[in-house]
Amino acid sequence: MQDHLNDPVWKQAIAGSQMLLVAFGALVLMPLITGLDPNVALFTAGIGTLIFHIVTGGQIPIFLASSFAFIAPIIAAKGRFGLEETLGGLMAAGILYIILSGAIRLRGTGFITRLLPPVVIGPVIMVIGLGLAPVAVHMASGRTGDGAEQLVPYDTAVWIAMISLAVTVIMAVWASGIFRLIPIMFGIIVGYILSAIAGIVDLSPISDAPWFAIPNFVTPEFSWAAILFMIPVAIAPAIEHIGDILAIGTVTRKNYLEKPGLHRTLLGDGLATSAASALGGPPNTTYSEVTGAVVLTRNFNPKVMIWAACIAIVLAFVGKFGAALQTIPAPVMGGILCLLFGSIAVVGLNTLIRHQVDLSKARNLVIVAITLVFGIGGMAIGNLEGIALSAVVAIALNLILPGSGEAWGSKIHEHDTL
Repeated sequence: MQDHLNDPVWKQAIAGSQMLLVAFGALVLMPLITGLDPNVALFTAGIGTLIFHIVTGGQIPIFLASSFAFIAPIIAAKGRFGLEETLGGLMAAGILYIILSGAIRLRGTGFITRLLPPVVIGPVIMVIGLGLAPVAVHMASGRTGDGAEQLVPYDTAVWIAMISLAVTVIMAVWASGIFRLIPIMFGIIVGYILSAIAGIVDLSPISDAPWFAIPNFVTPEFSWAAILFMIPVAIAPAIEHIGDILAIGTVTRKNYLEKPGLHRTLLGDGLATSAASALGGPPNTTYSEVTGAVVLTRNFNPKVMIWAACIAIVLAFVGKFGAALQTIPAPVMGGILCLLFGSIAVVGLNTLIRHQVDLSKARNLVIVAITLVFGIGGMAIGNLEGIALSAVVAIALNLILPGSGEAWGSKIHEHDTL
C-alpha cells in the first residue's frame, strides 16, 4: 500500500494545496457567516494545524480549521458580549480541551464514556445543526443571518440559493474523485456567477483592497459571563474530535488513540483553538472533508498537511483574496448552508442509530426530548442558553436518571453484559 511518505518535496506541496482546496469551502464559510475575518481564519487554521502536528509529533495526516459547532454560539455571544469577550470565551473553550487532555492522561478514557454516552452526544450535535436552520433560511432568502435586514430581493435570492444548493448536492452525490470532495466550492462558484449576472455582487472591495495586507487580528478580552456561556459548547466538538481521530486511524490502519494518544491529539486541538481565539480567528477542529481526501488519494503522509497549513498562512496575507471572499452574496452561502447545517443534525441522529439507542426507554426519551427543545427553542437559565444549556442538561440528566447502560444503546450494552 503506497503511503507517499517518500514523495519529493514538490509533490508534497501540490498534495498539500489539494488538501487545502478540499477544506477551503467550509474553512472560509464559517468566518463569513459569523462576521469574522476570513484572512484571519486562514492564518489561524494554518497556525493551528502546525501546533497540532508539533504536539502530536507529526504522526497523523490531519488538518484543523474553522469549527461549525461554534457558529450559533459566536453569533449569539457577539450580540450579547461583543467580539473581544466572545473571543475570550472561545479561548476558554480551548483551555477546556487542554484540561480534558490532562484528565485523559491521568485517568484514561473511561470517564469520558460515562460522562458522554451516545444518548448525550447525539441530541447535542442535532441541536447544533437544527439550531442553525433559521440562519440558513434567512440567508437563502436574501436576509442577514439574524433576519434583521433584507440584503437582496427575495425572489432573486431564493433562485440563486436553490441553484447553489442544487449544484452542491449534485457534486456531492454524482461527482467522482476529488470533485466529490469539494462540492461547496462548486456551489459557491456557480452561485457567485449567477449573482454577478443578477447584479448583486459588489466588486469595489476587491479593487480597493491591497495585494499584500496584514490580517485584521483582534485581541480577546475576558469576562466570566462570556466564558461560562461558551465553555459548555465545547463538549460536542471535543466528541467530534475523538470521532475524527478514530476515522483517520481506520483509514491509515493505525491506532492514534494509543500513539500519539488521545491526550496529545486533544491537547493539540485545544492549543490550536486557544491560539486561534487569541488572534481573532474561529475555533479549530479536525476536518472530516480532509479525511475523505486522504481516503481518496491514499496519501497518508502527515507532511502534506504541514504544506497545506503553510499555504493557508501565505494566502492569509493576500488582501484582495480576503476581500473577494467577503463579496460572496448571502443567498449563495444560505443555499449551501441548508445542506451543511442539516448534515450536522444528521450526524447526531446517526450517533443514536449506530449505537441502537432505544428511545422507547423513559430515561433516553427524557434526555433527548428535553435536550432538543431546550437547545432549538433557545431556553436560557442564567448565563446558559441554547447549545450550551442543552449540553449541560443532557449530561446532568444522564448522570441523575437511573439505567446508565441504556445510555449507550442495546448494541453496546448487550456486548458489555456478555
